[in-house]
Amino acid sequence: MNRRRTTGVIAGVLTAGAVAAAVAVINLPPAESGDTTGTSGPAETTEITKETLTDRESHDGTLGHGDTSTVAARAAGTVTALPAGGVVITRGKALYRLDNKQVPLLYGTLPAYRTLRSGVEGADVLQFEKNLRALGYPGFTVDDEYTAATAAAVRDWQDDLGLAETGRIEAGQIAYAEGPVRVDSLTAERGAVVQPGTELLRTTGTSMVATVSLDVDDQRLARSGAAVEVELPDGGTTQGRITGIETVVEPGQGNEQDTTKLEVTVAFARTPKGLGEAAVSVGFVASQRKDVLTVPVAALLALAEGGYGLEIVEAGGTRIVAVRTGLFADGRVEVSGGGIRAGLEVGMPS
Repeated sequence: MNRRRTTGVIAGVLTAGAVAAAVAVINLPPAESGDTTGTSGPAETTEITKETLTDRESHDGTLGHGDTSTVAARAAGTVTALPAGGVVITRGKALYRLDNKQVPLLYGTLPAYRTLRSGVEGADVLQFEKNLRALGYPGFTVDDEYTAATAAAVRDWQDDLGLAETGRIEAGQIAYAEGPVRVDSLTAERGAVVQPGTELLRTTGTSMVATVSLDVDDQRLARSGAAVEVELPDGGTTQGRITGIETVVEPGQGNEQDTTKLEVTVAFARTPKGLGEAAVSVGFVASQRKDVLTVPVAALLALAEGGYGLEIVEAGGTRIVAVRTGLFADGRVEVSGGGIRAGLEVGMPS
């Protein structure tokens, strides 16, 4: 799996040893003393600013429609119609036909598990009645009771579907999903004789998502609801948010041990247009510091007595002030110390 830093030199609020390693990479110039005062100003200066530093860690991902769900026959019969791959099916539309009778899609999280008829009560009745009302059939109260009025509305619906007008709903006559579904693939053929439980097709959600496989060591990056930045195949970027985190065990090959991964799902604030399955890069927030004082990393000086400082430029000359360093990100570093404040002018060593 490819991982890389997209911003910053190093992540985290660093220890003294880690800071030393980081600044060594950029060859910071030395300063003679933390109390040195000079009269000639530096050729280039910058200001200490207060801002939010964000360090992002990028991981490769895939753009697609996410995980698939299985649609299985709930009754025995002959498959007489199946939808085409890529088609989006909405409430009230047929998922498939069995013995030439359509099985419509309804919205809900509770699977159909029993026959609904007059006198039946429960959460499944409420879920069904919400769908029946949404499909435009009136004349009954939407609640958890299946009444004679509900049965009358069901007969009207069955008549429109070309089904026997029984006024009751068998578990195998309807199918539920949380919302509209997209047909990903067919796993049965028209004309097949099936039994209850036979897989017919697989579906996905209708929105594009990005999926990323992370090592368990990167669990700190996978926070539900966290914002991420996704780099698209065309070079553009879009904002996303983590909506799902699942632990997946990948079987080892041969004598290799199984590997545990985190499968992260990212939904987009604005769905990318005109893109199919493709490779993307997802930038996770590795570390963030809000409202801290920062300077360009190149403004740091390595003090002879140890530690790091800044050359403060003021009327009459300059002076070297020791500072503590924090997060390195996007070419800048968090600094703090006595007398350090936003707006101070500091030298940029040449």
